[in-house]
Amino acid sequence: MSGAATPRAAPAQTLTPCVSICEMDARTGLCRGCFRTLDEIAAWSVLDNDARRGVMAELPARRARFAPTDRG
Repeated sequence: MSGAATPRAAPAQTLTPCVSICEMDARTGLCRGCFRTLDEIAAWSVLDNDARRGVMAELPARRARFAPTDRG
């Protein structure tokens, strides 16, 4: 046994939800493209993966609530 540490893979970075439609909706306070708040967008680069995953987990509900629909 050599005593050398076994290298570990770094945890994968959580990708950004940005879809390059960067326009804030004054009514909802959310980006019309990714449905994040301005505070979430501003902090994204310094959030750890757990915090990013927390934000990502909220986005589907926001999208369902605020996204325009084709229904009547």
